[in-house]
Amino acid sequence: MPVLSVYREPVAQDAVQQAPAAPATPARALLPLILPALVVGVGAGLLLVGVSAAAGKLQDVLWQTLPDALGVGGYSVLWMLVMLISTGVAVGLVLWKVPGHAGPDPATTGLNARVLPPAVLPGLVLATGLMLAGGPSLGPENPIIAVNVGLAFWLGRRFAPRAPGELWVALAEAATIGALFGTPVAAALVISEALAGKQLTGPLWDSVFAPLVAGAAGALTATLVAHPSFDLHLPALGRPGWGDLLAALVVASLAALLGMAAVYAFPYVHGAFAGLGHPMLALPAGGLVLGLLAALGGHLTLFKGLDEIAVLARDPDGWSAGQFATMTVVKLAALLVAASCGFRGGRIFPAVFVGTAFGLGAHALVPAVHPALGVAAGVLGVLLAVTRQGWVSLFTAAVLVASPAILALLCIASLPAWLLVTGRPQMQLREDGTPVR
Repeated sequence: MPVLSVYREPVAQDAVQQAPAAPATPARALLPLILPALVVGVGAGLLLVGVSAAAGKLQDVLWQTLPDALGVGGYSVLWMLVMLISTGVAVGLVLWKVPGHAGPDPATTGLNARVLPPAVLPGLVLATGLMLAGGPSLGPENPIIAVNVGLAFWLGRRFAPRAPGELWVALAEAATIGALFGTPVAAALVISEALAGKQLTGPLWDSVFAPLVAGAAGALTATLVAHPSFDLHLPALGRPGWGDLLAALVVASLAALLGMAAVYAFPYVHGAFAGLGHPMLALPAGGLVLGLLAALGGHLTLFKGLDEIAVLARDPDGWSAGQFATMTVVKLAALLVAASCGFRGGRIFPAVFVGTAFGLGAHALVPAVHPALGVAAGVLGVLLAVTRQGWVSLFTAAVLVASPAILALLCIASLPAWLLVTGRPQMQLREDGTPVR
């Protein structure tokens, strides 16, 4: 993520030790950033809520109203196959015919969005909305961040040409992340991770001041309009014991290994779909595979996964260990296919479903594993593998269970899980198809 700071060239360690502390930015330099940060934050939050709401309405039509009118089951195998193949065709048409082709290959993008030309953004919004409504296992985060970055950069350069371009990128990314998670804390954690290892010209809080304002505005906008909540209301963990520590270490590490299996398969699956040579072949083929996976794993393995994990959490003992294992593997495979064949979407939210199902499966297999601890540790491990964002992984795992007692266990469990994933390929590819490390 771009940050509002100018970095010095690397210097010798002894010179760094002797250099005086960089002076703080005067308040009069930070105050003018508040208004643009608020504007970008509110705009980014509204765009996210608007796209999500429109996709939700279309989802209701496609998966409830239409099959009811036709007299078929909304989640029958036939209808799931029809809908996912049709979604592939619809998104394929957008990529083929709409100007800008809905932006770059999503396999090459992450949370750090590149600035796209304005002409690309309508097609990207359309492709994202169709994907969210049609059922592929991807979330809105990557494309919505890209759209907000493109809009903020274009409008910012138009109405405030003297402001640095990186200002608008940083504000839009922070605002969208704040809106996605309903709190600016997530944006602050992503910003701090981006600043790691950088030599700042001033205090950290000078660099993050404006992005935090934008993140807070985006989060508050989404909260007031859409009332998002990540708390699964699982039974609270009491005073943790040694068994809980062992469970957290084992579940997080195994979940990280499971996530890495998908990461290592990613370039090969992506290459297979890329070999089809045209979006009107790759996306319907991907839709067919996703439909078959949904037939195997059930309708809970469809969509981005947030609503579906709430269903699992309402009755954590309602499925067997084998059923949880099936949903875990199917959802991970669906995430892998959807991210590889060209659907526009992000990987965080479906990865949360994978981790949740994995953790509840651990509880079903070993009842001594507390369900809240299993979910938090499972989500932590999978997210570390899929996103390679340590702070975001910890934050997401913690807010799902809202248990202070679990946080210390997660911090410890993240250490072996991180050792399993760091330095290895990421679930993001370069333009030549090789994985980013």
